[in-house]
Amino acid sequence: MTPFNIVALVSAVLALTLLCHYLDAKYRWQLSAWLSGESVNPFANRQETATTKADLKDAEIAALKERIAALEAIVTEPAYALNEELKKLSRQ
Repeated sequence: MTPFNIVALVSAVLALTLLCHYLDAKYRWQLSAWLSGESVNPFANRQETATTKADLKDAEIAALKERIAALEAIVTEPAYALNEELKKLSRQ
């Protein structure tokens, strides 16, 4: 083999390795594990991620509902209504 062929072969292997790692990181395809002969479930991380996102969204919705309930309690409080009426009268 000529030195050019060796450099071209090493460069091609390096480029394919980097491509596999990029696809693993971006799309979670687990190509590196598959190429090294490991037995992995490619859908396991996606399910965990979806569950985690759903849990985070549910927690955020619950927190927002609590905040809305607190704001409703403040706004419907008689003293708040009285203060708003006083402010309106003082502006006139």
